[in-house]
Amino acid sequence: MEWQTHEPDIAGECSVKILILMMSLLSDLINLNLSDTTEKIIAEYIWVGGSGVDLRSKARTLSGPVNDPSKLPKWNYDGSSTGQAPGKDSEVILYPQAIFKDPFRRGNNILVMCDAYTPAGEPIPTNKRHAAAKIFSHPDVAVEEPWFGIEQEYTLLQKDIHWPLGWPINGFPGPQGPYYCGVGAEKAFGRDIVDSHYKACLYAGINISGINAEVMPGQWEFQVGPSVGISAGDELWMARYILERITEIAGVVLSLDPKPIPGDWNGAGAHTNYSTKSMRTDGGYEVIKKAIEKLGKRHTEHISAYGEGNERRLTGRHETADINTFLWGVANRGASIRVGRDTEKEGKGYFEDRRPASNMDPYVVTSMIAETTILWKP
Repeated sequence: MEWQTHEPDIAGECSVKILILMMSLLSDLINLNLSDTTEKIIAEYIWVGGSGVDLRSKARTLSGPVNDPSKLPKWNYDGSSTGQAPGKDSEVILYPQAIFKDPFRRGNNILVMCDAYTPAGEPIPTNKRHAAAKIFSHPDVAVEEPWFGIEQEYTLLQKDIHWPLGWPINGFPGPQGPYYCGVGAEKAFGRDIVDSHYKACLYAGINISGINAEVMPGQWEFQVGPSVGISAGDELWMARYILERITEIAGVVLSLDPKPIPGDWNGAGAHTNYSTKSMRTDGGYEVIKKAIEKLGKRHTEHISAYGEGNERRLTGRHETADINTFLWGVANRGASIRVGRDTEKEGKGYFEDRRPASNMDPYVVTSMIAETTILWKP
């Protein structure tokens, strides 16, 4: 018998060791605790981009810790590069509005949710927060303490082919059924991303209340709330930003498309749970029914503001009502508005607007629900 001998791949082994060493050094640098050597902190300013769905951010150094957004400096950016200003007058001003702890840099570093204005102080067209804040600061709305709980559904896609995570390339998994709240390698895809996001949001100070795998494989949901008024929009946008950052690290694409895969697959929504003080107290069920009646009268107006591509999702199938039909019911997930059994039984509580798409703007949806149910006089 002849023995075959192979020279050891010394160069290859060295390359691997060097790569591991470099990655370890990079990790050490990323995790440096700045408070050991300086009081300076890093503030990541975050805003909604020109599409109304994309998020943008950039960082700056501050002289020390800040807990109040009013103490943060305004900043500017090139709006011509985000589709928010012409090149000949491209400066857009960022107004800091909400502060969260930074789960990526940690320490005293912060994430800052901002909205955008012209140099003259006028909100730019994609700044939906400004109008929402006006509605939530109205005395008649503020006294009702509107609570929101938003169920954000999303889909994780394989980066190079934009096909759901865990799905065979150019193929399909087994039909829906075992994936909702599923467990196991053939049923749950991307749980490490989802759990990382959950903990990062809690660290940041976002009022995230839960997560679960959704009906379509590769699709997940997180819930933000109950949050009061404008903070619901701030927290959901920041939770989306953190998820984008985590998927960036993981090399996975985040999709908020309301119907990412055509056919017999569930779409992705952002069901919005809502209550006012009057709804949460005795006799609140009658207040809820009157609010739902108002929402029905403005159905078309709400649908037009509830997300792009929603007509592909609201078909009357896959736990949705048809986009042109408004109906409500108790425990009916095929309705536009669902009232829970507990709310009906106790005579008070909340209801769920199931119409918003996964790519909706939470500032628009929450303020519109409050304006219609509290301020609007039919």
